[in-house]
Amino acid sequence: MCSHYEAPENDRLLAGFGVAPETQMPLDLWPLKEGPFIRMRSEEDCDDQTSDLEVLTGQFGLLPFWAKDRKFGRHSYNCRSETGSIKPTFKSAWKKSQKCIIPVAAFYEPDWRSGKSIATRITRTDGGVLAIAGLWERWKGPTGQIVHSYTMLTINADSHPFMNVFHKPSDEKRSIVILPNGLIKDWLNSSVEQTMSFMQPYPPERLVVDNRV
Repeated sequence: MCSHYEAPENDRLLAGFGVAPETQMPLDLWPLKEGPFIRMRSEEDCDDQTSDLEVLTGQFGLLPFWAKDRKFGRHSYNCRSETGSIKPTFKSAWKKSQKCIIPVAAFYEPDWRSGKSIATRITRTDGGVLAIAGLWERWKGPTGQIVHSYTMLTINADSHPFMNVFHKPSDEKRSIVILPNGLIKDWLNSSVEQTMSFMQPYPPERLVVDNRV
């Protein structure tokens, strides 16, 4: 499960998606930190001069409407796709098809093959930005403030030749859902009934361990 990742710099977001936050966000992200996520722009906000995508900043760790405070996000930064439609934390965003992508320059997983946890930096083989399938939510805090938040969707990776070496040997192997570039808008525009069809493993040859930790 991914709890640590690097967001791309704004110039990479602009080059890849045509949108970026107004100011540079922190790049090293953990649960409860704020980072960028991308969703479809509403039809009323679209015109010939604007992208049909928009970037928002939100908390890494999804906040359902009933969360008492933002610390809830410590437990909701990943969503198991197999149970997302029924788990109280995620089912509202799932059923409303509130889909997003989380742009990622690199993510970290623990390698236990040596007998101890070694943080391992993973990137795309070609150095491109990873588009992680996610869900977003809009939460109203106790003082009335509006907070956007997001979570990364995950799938089983027991048989994935690359991702199955991470985490403790006794643990189920999991992987975040990485979308091919050509499916980004299809994902964002998909219906709730189509959601699971996108929960596919990423080709292992397109991922590489980068030892810059």
